[in-house]
Amino acid sequence: MKYSFRNDYSEGCHPKILEALTKHNLNQEDGYSEDIYCNQAKQLIQEKCNQSDADVHFLTGGTQVNLTLIAHALRPYESVIANEMAHIATHEAGAIEATGHKINTISRADGKLGTDDIQAVLDAHYFEHMVAPKLVFISNSTEIGTVYSAEELNELYDFCKKNNLFLYIDGARLGAAITAKNSGLSLETISANCDAFYIGGTKNGFLLGEALVITNDKLKSHLRYQMKQRGALLAKGRIFGLQFQTMLENDLYNSLAKHTNEMAKMLSDGLRNLGFSFLIEPETNQIFPIFPVEIIKKIESDYGFYIWEAINSETACVRLVTSWQTKTSDIQTFLKDLSQIM
Repeated sequence: MKYSFRNDYSEGCHPKILEALTKHNLNQEDGYSEDIYCNQAKQLIQEKCNQSDADVHFLTGGTQVNLTLIAHALRPYESVIANEMAHIATHEAGAIEATGHKINTISRADGKLGTDDIQAVLDAHYFEHMVAPKLVFISNSTEIGTVYSAEELNELYDFCKKNNLFLYIDGARLGAAITAKNSGLSLETISANCDAFYIGGTKNGFLLGEALVITNDKLKSHLRYQMKQRGALLAKGRIFGLQFQTMLENDLYNSLAKHTNEMAKMLSDGLRNLGFSFLIEPETNQIFPIFPVEIIKKIESDYGFYIWEAINSETACVRLVTSWQTKTSDIQTFLKDLSQIM
């Protein structure tokens, strides 16, 4: 296979992370993210979020963060509002439902939620014979690569506060959202416009790991109990602290995410020049071009990607994902091979 566009975590990790892990490998430290590296990383995250009293917790992956935080935030009869494409509704094997909570899904082609969408769910759930919607789940960037701008987040959060709802952001690809063109986003603007979110590392050059940031005092108490019960307290938590220190100290996190988006822009521009259209306008590192089925059959033996959905009997939408390690030459070779097949 020449190159895989299946995801943005096929590579191991950025070399600077390996350097940090090797340098401090034999130092003895406390476990369960109470080591010096995690403490320093937490302080660094608080500073970048401009939230000195934010709680920061390290977990291994996005699904684990989502189910732990949502189970912690909700009473047994309360539910989650999410787009039907949301990761919790499609690719977490019923993890949220397994915690005892219903997901009220909304269909929107752009993968987002608006205040009208949320209001419609609230209007439809009005007495004790139904679940009580309590938490709004969004991803930024979304599962289809779109981005909530700073203005959109502010509008959503204002609405949630007025309606006594929690707003939680899945940040698996937060770096891609922050570095997207005209997003107006930063860790500070994000943390100021939600009750909790996580900084995704797995899909932006880490070996593993996400940092859950909680700004709402109502969600802070006893979160580590919830983590322990759900297998989320990692004994060798130092691996999280060293990675987040390495990535955030010199803005390497944003630099890698920016590169990822630039590679996607180069790829989408090249596809557009070849005459292809898209299911949705590309904004970040996940792009969804529409190819003839015959072309898909010819290129899938050499390149890795997922078929997203059939458009008709002759065409289908595929998902192409660039990563922090994608090279200009990888894009050029793919476009050249595609043009030759055409």
